[in-house]
Formats: sequence, C-alpha cells, structure tokens
Amino acid sequence: MTKLLEQAFTEVSQLPDTEQNVMAKWMLLELAAEKKWEHAFAESEDILDMLADEALQANKQGKTKPFDFNKL
Repeated sequence: MTKLLEQAFTEVSQLPDTEQNVMAKWMLLELAAEKKWEHAFAESEDILDMLADEALQANKQGKTKPFDFNKL
C-alpha cells in the first residue's frame, strides 16, 4: 500500500462509522466503474483500430478535407 493511500485510510478511520461506510461505498463504486470502462475499452480496441485504419486510408486517397474550426 502506498503511503498516500495509507494516510487516506488513517484519516477516514477517524470518521464516524456512517461516514466511513459512505467513503467505502464511494471507493467501491469508483473501482467498479473503472473496471467497467477498462472492459468496454478492451472490447472496442479492435473496432477502434479498424476505424483508424479506414480513416487513414481515406486520407491517403484524398477523400478527406481539413476541418475548419471557424465553421462550428
């Protein structure tokens, strides 16, 4: 465990039980959300590679044009 995480746990452990539970639930939800995003990105990696290849090919074939930010 890192020193910073240890410090955070030490400080949270001094809170009342209900606040400790709130912090614990928040942390568990954040970890679960992170795992969900990692899984979603891992599954989409092949699709993103394919789309990038298609975009590069279209650019090489002259089928693209520079984006004009002034037309937003």
